[in-house]
Amino acid sequence: MTETIEKRLESLGITLPAGSAPAAAYANAVSVNGLMFVAGKGPSGAPKGKLGREYSTEQGFEFARQAGIEILAVLRDELGSLDRIKRVVKLQGFVNATAEFEEHHKVLDGCSKLMADVFGERGAHARSVFGAVSVRDNLPIIVDSIFEVE
Repeated sequence: MTETIEKRLESLGITLPAGSAPAAAYANAVSVNGLMFVAGKGPSGAPKGKLGREYSTEQGFEFARQAGIEILAVLRDELGSLDRIKRVVKLQGFVNATAEFEEHHKVLDGCSKLMADVFGERGAHARSVFGAVSVRDNLPIIVDSIFEVE
């Protein structure tokens, strides 16, 4: 258990970018009573479109994973070290999808599995996922998150 999160990321082949800036007039993250609330993050590269039309479930899984990497980058910038994360508390996904799309849960697994890979048992979390008629910038997914921090 002496492996740092940075070493774990390296062993997973993940290089974190600089944390993305907020898309409008809000904070990237807010810490209250030992909890860090991270503003909704989308996938890198700003892809546009809906699951079930432009994108498959498998592509959505990768977009959710990318959103998770964006979340980790913001956390590292805010906290200085991801080793300060005590627990992933909750993920909430907003999937930009057609009315017929039914695999929202499989899409958000991209982010959930990333958190488990990075944090091990501390990555187990509660979550909810919703289909959305639209999301900002027509992104395929946005993930909201809460972490317990030291």
